[in-house]
Amino acid sequence: MSEPSKETSEPQPPTEATILEATEAPVSPAGAKEERAQEPTVEQIAQQQSAAEQATTTIEAASDTHSDAGYESDFESRASTSISSSVRDYAFENGRRYHSFRAGKYQFPNDETEQEREDMKHSMIINLCGGKLHYAPLQNPQQILDVGTGTGIWAIDMGDEYPSAEILGIDLSPIQPLWLPPNVKFMVDDAESPWLSKPNSLDYVHARHMCSAIKNWPKLLSEAYTAIKPGGWIEIQDLQYKMHCDDNTMSSTYDVQKFLGLVHEGLAAFGIDLSAMVNNIQVLRDAGFINVETRVFKVPCGVWPKNKTMKMIGLYLRSVIFDGLQAISMGPFTRGLKWTPEEVEVFLVDVRKSLFDASTHSYLPFHVFYGQKPLDA
Repeated sequence: MSEPSKETSEPQPPTEATILEATEAPVSPAGAKEERAQEPTVEQIAQQQSAAEQATTTIEAASDTHSDAGYESDFESRASTSISSSVRDYAFENGRRYHSFRAGKYQFPNDETEQEREDMKHSMIINLCGGKLHYAPLQNPQQILDVGTGTGIWAIDMGDEYPSAEILGIDLSPIQPLWLPPNVKFMVDDAESPWLSKPNSLDYVHARHMCSAIKNWPKLLSEAYTAIKPGGWIEIQDLQYKMHCDDNTMSSTYDVQKFLGLVHEGLAAFGIDLSAMVNNIQVLRDAGFINVETRVFKVPCGVWPKNKTMKMIGLYLRSVIFDGLQAISMGPFTRGLKWTPEEVEVFLVDVRKSLFDASTHSYLPFHVFYGQKPLDA
């Protein structure tokens, strides 16, 4: 198995902050799929513009970071018909449901609890990116492929944004809704198998939150390069699962960091590099893509930021991790590290406590890479 080449182990944020244009109010955690019709207030627009700038520079902490200030209580108030039955014969392990197609390839569950968490991650990223679904400069795309579509929420939103395009989402799990825009379809498929898309047929390929699943990025990007039309685009978006801190408030014994490190180790036992996104800009170039661009944003963990939009984004991330601690850890820890389920549960007690320590101003980098297939390819 080929490994991505390494240029640098710690990518740096862009030197010039990009202020994203805010076109909508922040999406509330309880309404990840709600319509975006309400006009934002002047204050909300200012908060989003400030949040977009801070996401690429330095996040300003609130003066009182020891209290959630009501954010937690506010938060709490918040397919396909042709698929064969064998694909829907899910596997169950440690009380969680997993995919059966290519069983064991993806180390995380696909049950309803996990689906809600995946939709929450989508809302977190949409707020972080000021409502943008992509950064590649698309011009009237007609054929779009979403790799690892999950619940299909991104593909559905793209179907609404580009009504003339045909969007296909592929995933190992048939967990997508049945009621869809007419231009959106889903299919159970393995992105690391030979692609079914014809050569030079796609205008845009999108992959988000896939570093926890893909073993061989050069092979996947080679398949994408073949399938994309000359002049078409590919975009990869993913969190870097290593906590960062800009003001020395994160100690070396931070349990959340320890937890993420063990997830790295557990996935490595299956040949998965959870930090692969730090190399993907070079892997894109090695695959033949040109005009490769990258953006790095800061996603706070918790409600410690002063800015209201960043505070909401931080609540999203903390909830995504807190609600998913068992889902994230059980597969990698029990299968990869050979822990018992009881050992996992005992370890997670301190991680849960650490997540609610708002005096620690930690964040995860969110990487966006996109590149174009040459017109003369």
